[in-house]
Amino acid sequence: MIKMKTSLRTHTCGELTAKDVGTTVSLCGWVQSRRDHGGVIFIDLRDRYGLTQIVFDPRNDDNAHSAAEDIRREFVLRAHGKVRNRAEGMVNPKMATGEIEVITDAVEVLSKSEMPPFEIEDNIDCSDDVRLKYRYLDLRRPQMRHNMIARHKIAKLVRDYFDGEGFIEIETPMIAKSTPEGARDYLVPSRKYAGQFYALPQSPQIFKQLCMVAGFDRYCQIVRCFRDEDLRADRQPEFTQIDIEMSFIQREDLFKVIEGMMKKLIKETKGIDIKVPIRRIAYDETMALYGSDKPDLRFGLPLADVTGTAHKSDYNIFKNAELVKCLKVSHSFSRNEIDEFTTLVSRYGAKGLSWTRVKGGKFESGAAKFLAGKTEAALIKELGAKDGETLMFVAGPEKVVNDSLANLRLKVGSMLGQIDDTKIELAWIVDFPLMEWSDEEQRWVSMHHPFTRPLKEDEHLLDKSPEKARSNGYDLVMNGNEIAGGSIRINEPELQAKIFKALGLSKEQAEEKFGFLMGAFRYGAPPHGGIAFGLDRLVALLTGNDSIREVIAFPKNKNAQDLMMGSPNSVDDKQLRELHIKLDMPKK
Repeated sequence: MIKMKTSLRTHTCGELTAKDVGTTVSLCGWVQSRRDHGGVIFIDLRDRYGLTQIVFDPRNDDNAHSAAEDIRREFVLRAHGKVRNRAEGMVNPKMATGEIEVITDAVEVLSKSEMPPFEIEDNIDCSDDVRLKYRYLDLRRPQMRHNMIARHKIAKLVRDYFDGEGFIEIETPMIAKSTPEGARDYLVPSRKYAGQFYALPQSPQIFKQLCMVAGFDRYCQIVRCFRDEDLRADRQPEFTQIDIEMSFIQREDLFKVIEGMMKKLIKETKGIDIKVPIRRIAYDETMALYGSDKPDLRFGLPLADVTGTAHKSDYNIFKNAELVKCLKVSHSFSRNEIDEFTTLVSRYGAKGLSWTRVKGGKFESGAAKFLAGKTEAALIKELGAKDGETLMFVAGPEKVVNDSLANLRLKVGSMLGQIDDTKIELAWIVDFPLMEWSDEEQRWVSMHHPFTRPLKEDEHLLDKSPEKARSNGYDLVMNGNEIAGGSIRINEPELQAKIFKALGLSKEQAEEKFGFLMGAFRYGAPPHGGIAFGLDRLVALLTGNDSIREVIAFPKNKNAQDLMMGSPNSVDDKQLRELHIKLDMPKK
């Protein structure tokens, strides 16, 4: 253990054991609890390293005992005394210091505390907003302390691993040019150049590609990124990436390096040996089987496409639907559970959930009367349906069907206890579509970003059918969460120009947005590719947290507000004038 001795303390509150009995010590920390047992006062003193019980006995030192009379929870103390064994029957095996206590002969109150708004312990009954408002108190809790230490260790493991693989950590700018990368930029007005703006980076994408042009063939960075988008449990306006780029590689070269990192990281943090190489699943396959490009592979329950058979039925809901899929489950659900499932799929745009049970080789209940006859027999054969199984169908547009059943699959898997939280299942999702249609922009947009290379065999599609081309992009998925995404990049100006054209960007627009990158490519760009991990999400998964807010020291709430500091906030008119800004709405 690293010794934390300073001029105020000789040991930490998690350090002393039976071997230290008889040692005179000074400890510093916060009062976790105070108990008065017949005139003898016991205090659990806490620092980031643990707890130590300190004892104030008037028979040992009356002055120290008198001082302890006024000490309350969360006071900051310096206590001096001698280590002794706890009395027989008083040993606490749950504490690292549970064999000993410190009998105090002097105490100094370094700082007093008001009554905190919540208990400084785990499993508190407190709203998230209160926790965030008093985040400095929330971070004192053991679980939050564990999360922060785990995050530090994971970041260190990552840095050490990439250093051993010959990567160089290069810092990239925090204020740069606004470029279209799929989300709104946070803009920074320029005081010096009236009416012009910097943007906070959504990612270091362009800079890390320029590092490849500059000849730094192995770049890494743990970097802050910013996106002005609506929040949820796994999003924050500012977040942290593990950012990687490599030159003179193909996809499998990068996969090998990343799989080595994941193997080391999971072994060190979870004690689990993952198998490498990690399985590869094509995008079309994962969408067909799971309705999602981030499937949870810890359990089964694959989906089945029954569109062909469904179109031959007389059931109007099925006859004209773009897609009909079925989730087959070896379980009989109650009507209330079916109603709950129906409500769930409706949140993803489904107009309903058609369901039935199998009994005696036929459908009973639910939609049975609409699927009788040839359709019933054909569906039972196609699905391999057996007695006692429940069949749940969603019909409609492809996106609606996939989103609905993907989430229903997760709900059912959880309800039936099929998801093993002790397992880690990883997969590379590959061969994504190069482009997807944006209803908002009414044009094709890049599924990853515009620098993603199409598969070699699909490059011929760019001229006439770019929407059919597949990309050399890839995501790494862990237990139903996308933890990383990247691609092999385009390094030829001619091919990049074709992509810009397919995305509806004119030559002038492409030059305005990306001229500096295209200019760099004219001076010899190596074949290169990369990937970026969401460090916050990765740490949350490895520490068993559902929300990334639990592993970020000072996060924003779901409305992108910092309740502790009170931001965003108004600024005075003088600051606005210096930035050449005039508000067209009253300040709140």
